[in-house]
Order: sequence, then structure tokens, then C-alpha cells
Amino acid sequence: MDKPLDTPSAAQEAALWPSPDTDSVLAQARACRSAPGRWDEMRASNPAASAASATQSIAASASPTGAWGQFFNQIESLTRTDLDAQAASLQRQIRDNGVTYNVYADSKGPQRPWSLDLFPLIVEPQEWQKLASGVQQRVRLLEHVMQDVYGPQQLLHEGLLPAALVHGHPGYLHTMAGVEPVGGVRLHVMALDLARGPDGHWWVVTQRCQAPSGLGYLLENRLAISRQFPQAFAALKVQRLAGTYTALLESLKAHSPAGSDAHIALLTPGPYNETYFEHAYLARYLGISLVEGHDLLVRDEKVFLKTLRGLVPVHGLLKRVDDDFLDPLELRADSTLGVPGLLQAIRAGNVLVANMPGSGFLESPALLGFLPKLAEHVLGQALELPSLPTWWCGERSAMDEVLPRLAEMSIKPTYPAGAQHSSWDAVLGPHTSQSQLDTWAGRIMRQPEEHTAQAFAPLSQMPIWLPGNASQQGRMTTRSVLLRVFAVSNGLDAQGHPQWRVLPGGLARLADPQDHTAAMQRGGSSADVWALTDGELDYSSRFPQPNSLLHTQKRDVITSRAAENLFWLGRYTERAENSAQLARITLETLNSEHQTNPTLLQWLSELAEYNTLVPVGTPSAHLAKRVFERSVVAHLGSNDVTGVGFNVRALRQAAANVRQRLSPEHWNTIVRMEQQFSGQCAELLRQGDFSTHQALRTLRQLCDELAAVTGGQTDRMTRDDGWRLLSIGRHLERLAFLAHVLDTGMQSGALQSEGGFDTLLRLFDNLITFHSQYQQRRHMGALLDLLLLDTDNPRSLAWVAKTLRSRLAKLSDSDSTDECLLAQRINNPRQWEQLLQLHEQPTLPQLPSLQQELTQLLQTLIQSAYTLSDDISATYFTHIGLDNQSLSS
Repeated sequence: MDKPLDTPSAAQEAALWPSPDTDSVLAQARACRSAPGRWDEMRASNPAASAASATQSIAASASPTGAWGQFFNQIESLTRTDLDAQAASLQRQIRDNGVTYNVYADSKGPQRPWSLDLFPLIVEPQEWQKLASGVQQRVRLLEHVMQDVYGPQQLLHEGLLPAALVHGHPGYLHTMAGVEPVGGVRLHVMALDLARGPDGHWWVVTQRCQAPSGLGYLLENRLAISRQFPQAFAALKVQRLAGTYTALLESLKAHSPAGSDAHIALLTPGPYNETYFEHAYLARYLGISLVEGHDLLVRDEKVFLKTLRGLVPVHGLLKRVDDDFLDPLELRADSTLGVPGLLQAIRAGNVLVANMPGSGFLESPALLGFLPKLAEHVLGQALELPSLPTWWCGERSAMDEVLPRLAEMSIKPTYPAGAQHSSWDAVLGPHTSQSQLDTWAGRIMRQPEEHTAQAFAPLSQMPIWLPGNASQQGRMTTRSVLLRVFAVSNGLDAQGHPQWRVLPGGLARLADPQDHTAAMQRGGSSADVWALTDGELDYSSRFPQPNSLLHTQKRDVITSRAAENLFWLGRYTERAENSAQLARITLETLNSEHQTNPTLLQWLSELAEYNTLVPVGTPSAHLAKRVFERSVVAHLGSNDVTGVGFNVRALRQAAANVRQRLSPEHWNTIVRMEQQFSGQCAELLRQGDFSTHQALRTLRQLCDELAAVTGGQTDRMTRDDGWRLLSIGRHLERLAFLAHVLDTGMQSGALQSEGGFDTLLRLFDNLITFHSQYQQRRHMGALLDLLLLDTDNPRSLAWVAKTLRSRLAKLSDSDSTDECLLAQRINNPRQWEQLLQLHEQPTLPQLPSLQQELTQLLQTLIQSAYTLSDDISATYFTHIGLDNQSLSS
């Protein structure tokens, strides 16, 4: 590939703009400037196109101008060391908040922390007003195009839009022709990607109308950067964002069938989508339900959300799923992301979907070439914010004009990738060799309609802070920037026409230095956008005023999917604790004075195999101590057995599925715990000596982290139905595990020895409690009283059973546990009174009837736990028998 024509070499760059010796941020700013031929955002100018003339112009425009100058004057006291510290603090904040983005081009894995630069992109007030006006004009035009294309199609008949380009686009949904959206508005959220060319003018590069991303990330960017520079943020009069989000939500409700009482939900593809973080973040910020396709169902042409309390009507969907995945009945049959029957519910006018399905064709780059004439025809105006000159090669005259000029063009696919259309990353003519351009010319001539050419404009550049490392301090440099601006629906004007509001800011995307495009999927970064104003700031909040809180209706909607994931989050948390504790105690016993106790070793071996700490068939510790010990260590983090590592990973996955319900501290603890444990287990295998000492240190650290996770679940979560299911999941696992441990311990005879006696107490986490409450060292009656019957001990079976019954009754709104069918699946501890005779037994129960009764109780508790799990799933998650049950709106 030829060297870019507009980029100086590293040596030239170093010679032109050397990094200053001083620590001053102003000196750094004066020395930092854009590459020749690029618009310099910091100086509102274009450096000379050649390196020589750029050298001559340095003295003339050394300092940042306008708002940029004000910004750097506000932070002039900061040194390189200060900025390095702030950059490190910013990255730590991003990690702590769990802000992630899945990057497909990252060889290190699909997920990484969101990348955010320290400096914002600053837009002057007059310039922002022009941008906002141009964006509003364009969204009005595109709304009219949508109304016409799915209505009378006058624009097609008059030849202002090629029918082949519209009807041949996979984003045009023939099934939606003639369908009027509820509320009359089709585009509720639209994003435009803007580039500033070398002449300083802004140009539209792309339009995003299906499910534009960025509204959540830019909020996180704003919160993070405004905290880094609070004085500058206040002094520069940066416009606030909250009012725009409030306007969007109120508009969605106003246009929906239920009006201001509407139930709005955000439809996400799920946690594997690259922007899932912002889906959860945005839903939480707006105060709406976060749902996936299988959370919803359509009945009688209406959309319902499956919740713990039955079916709840949904009146509006803010979708983050591409159109062709929305309804497997009418669109892609293989889609698992959509809702069967959704399009029919839209046609019936029973649900608002933002944006209206079928807007995908507006995203074709080829459409940009037809908008100037459309604007004059529809609006009687020229475009205030023009697109880069664009040619659809499906028109012969356009193709003939493009072919000789490919070296100054970008070549883009007209249609998205699919069964009938190929796709590729945009080819930048100035950065492509002539032989490659000749190959592209041949492709264009063979399939002209598949190709769109767009004038190439080098992106403007803004300053960023490149953090230092151990060998050098950080420094200021520049990156190419692409600005994404959003328009959202804002109700109707006095004449009843839809109107839109431009969010005062946006998402700035910075190009990777090894790439020529500003794409987050290719490893680019982002920056906050400060749109300034000369007028009054809008300090409105997303939250109601204090005097209106009493009139706010609480909407407690927990989807069945979220409830099921919370249930399994509780189960895997308890499983991870139990398996880690068992592995730790087993390894410690194998290296203690009890390592020669054959009965104890056999019991622990059976527990380890039952709880899948070792593969089935592993020789017991009694027969081959070292082989068994190495197997425990080797399989701590293994995927081959569902042991400690599996439980920890499953815990994280369940937490990821309900991330929006967890505090950042809780989520970060889980992520850190899983990453550290996986890394330490991998290191154990890499070393190859299966060190028991290192394994024990890893397990002790894991147990400490799990205790913190348990604390977060116990103390930092609201006691709603979701939390109750989490608690029920934990206690089901605890009941089954502890009952099995006690039953097998008694059956094996291991409790006859001091080592076995204390091991049982440790597995119940009651060793200290027992020896502080009972003077006898090995009194079996005291042991069973504490572990079986004590209703004040959270690790006793009676307490666990009592708590389970209480949680189940509360979940079902029963007045007592006796009225709850699910609670009755667990034996009532009050009926265990006949076992009070165990108090008097200094050793294992000598009465055969009493021993048999105890064994039967323990085995019943184990079986009840597994049976109850299936009953809970049928009752609350799969909604068996709910065909005729729904909750009214």
C-alpha cells in the first residue's frame, strides 16, 4: 500500500514539532499541531500542505485559539506528571465502572475497557448552532423520505430516488409498506457521523437510523471528563445533556398507545453484543426495562413482558436490534433476538417501536448523493449540512465520472453484507496503490450497483494526551476525529408536526494511529464533546423534582430472564464458595497430621468426586495421595470438570446477564475475582509442579473474594423479588451441599475421629462457633444441635430450611409458609422435634430408629432442593400455565 500523501514521516514530525522540555501544559499545546493538510481543531486552521511551509507557519499560530485557548488556560497549572496521573485515574474509573466495548479487531480478545481520551473535543457556540440546525433539517427530510417510501412513493415515481436502490436494499421491508406508525413518527433517534474537511467545513459521512449506538457511551464520557476538569467545564459554559434524554423518553411515551402511563422498554440483543454495556447503562439512566427478545411475547396483537408477576403490557420499544432480526415470523427465520409477531403488533397500532422498522435503506451511502435534490424538492431548501459528494455507481453516468478519479475517492459497499450482497471495509483511494485501484475499477464495472464512491476528505485532528510509561513521561499529540451527533424526537409543534431536538454534544471517535478510519470496532478511541453556548444553561435533571416524588408510581418490573439469572447467580455463588472451601480443606488435610487417617481421606475423596473437583475414576487420596492431590490442583481452573473454576466462570456469566442490577463495586469484585483466579490457575499449570502451597494461596484469596461477593449480595441489594430469588438459589445450594456433607460424614464413620469431626465443622464454617459454645471436644449431640437444629445459625440446616420457606412465601405473596405450595416442598424444621433426643447422644445415634430417621431427613432435604429448583423454574421462568394470565396496564 502506498504511503498516505498527507501524513509526514515520523522524522519530519519530530523535527517540525518536537516535544517541549518544559512540563507546562500550555507549552505542550503550543508544540502540538495537526499533520499538514488536516484541519487543526485546536487552532481552527489548516497547516500548510507541505512540511516546509508548515515549518514557516509555526510561529504564526503557536497558541490554541478561542475556546481551546480558554480550556488550556484553565488547566495551565497542570504538569505532565499531573496529566499522567489524571489519565491513569480516568482509566481506573472506566475499569471500575465496568465500561466495555467488544472490539472485533483486537487479537487479545473480544472485550476490552472502553477507550476514552483525557481531552474533550470543543465546539464553539456559533458553530454548534449551525450544526444543530443542519441536523434538524436533515432528520425532517429523512422522516419525509420514510413516510413517502412506505406510503405513496411519489419520490420514486418522479425519479428523485431510484426504485432499484430503495426496493433492492435489504433494509427496505416490503412487509411494512402502507403501515402507519403509532403516533405518526418513524424516526425517533438518528445519528449522523460528521467529518471536518481540510477547508474547515463539516460534512456528513454516514447516517445511522436503525439502531444508532453511542447515547450511553457519551453519557459515561461526559461524567468521566467533567470530573477531570470541573473548573474548565463550568467556565466554558458546556451545554448539559439530561434535558435531551428526558425529552426523548417523554416523546416516546406521548406517541405510544398508552400515553404518559406507557411502559417503555429497551430491546437489546443481549450481553454478547459489542455495545451491551451502553444498553444496560441507557436503560438504567432512562428508568426503563432492559429486555431481550425472549423476554417478550405477542398475544392478541399486543406485546407483553414476561415477569415474575405474570405478563405485563409493553407499549413502546427503544430497539437496539437491527430490523431484520426483529421478527422471525416475517423476517429472518433464524433470528433468536426478536419477538415472533412483533410486526403484526406494529401494524395493529398496539406498540411503538423506535425507530420504525424499515429505516435501514436510509443508511446506504448511495442515498447521500440524492439528498441535495430531495431537500430542494421536499423542503424547498438547500442542505445546510451537506454530505460529502457521493456517486452511486448503479447509475452509468455516475460510474463513468468515478472510474477515472478512484485515487481521490473512498469506495464503499452500497448494501450491508448478506446472502445477496458482499461487503468490505471502505477503500481509501489516496492510501491505495494504483494496481489495487485498477482491480477495484474492474469490480465496479462488473457489479456497479454494489459500489458507491464518495469524495475522500482527510479528517481533522484534535489534541489527545498520550500517557507515559516507566521510561518516559506522557505527551500531547493529535488524532483524527469523527463526530457523531444525535437527534431525538421531541413531541409535536403547535401545528401537530413532529419535531426533533439535537443532543448538545455527541460522541467523538478518534482514529487508531495505525488506521485511517475512526472506528471503535477497529480499536479506535473516543472523546467527550463539549458543545458551548452563549445563552443560559439547561440544568434540568433526569429525575423528578422532590415535591413530585410522592406522585411517582413505583414500577417494579423484573423480567423472568433477569429473575432466572439472579436465581443462578445465587446458586453459582454458593457453589463456588462450597467447592472452593472443600478444595481448600481437602488440600490442607492431605498436608496435615490427619493425612494418614484412611476413613477421613476416603470421605474427602468421595466428596471431591461428587462435587466434581476431580474427574470420575480418580484414585482416592487413601490409595494414591499424591496422584489425588495433583488432580485436585490440576483441575482447579479446568473446563474438563464442573468444579471451582467452572463455578467461578458461571458466576461471572450469570452476573453479566443482570449487570444492570448490580452495583459497580459488586460487578468489579466479580470480574477481578474471576480474572485473578483464572490467571493463577493458568500459572499453576504453566509451572508444571502442581504446587499445593501455591494452590492453597490461590484458594484462600478466592475465598476472601467470594466473601466480598456474598457481602455485596447480602447488604447492597434491594430486597425485591429478584433478590429473593437470588437468596433462594443460594439457600437451595447450601441445603443440598450441607445435608450431603452431614449424611456422608455420618455414613462413612469419619466423624468418629477428631480430624473428621473438625473437618465437618469446617465444611459447615462452624469450627470457631462450636468450640466457643461447647466445652466438649467431640460431643455428637452438641454437633448435631449446632449444625442441624439451631435456627439462629445461618449455616445450620434448620435455619436454611426456615429461611427458604420464608423467602418462597414472600415471593408468592402468601401470608404464611403453610399457605405456599412451594414452601411446603421443604420440611418444616418445627416438625424435627423428635430429633431433639440427639442432644443427649455423645456419639453417633445409637437408637436405630433415630439414626434411620436422621438419615431419611437428610436425604429428603437433598432431594427436595433439586425438586424445588425445577418447580421454581416452571412457576417463575418458563410461565407454564400462564396462557390466560396477564396483568392489566
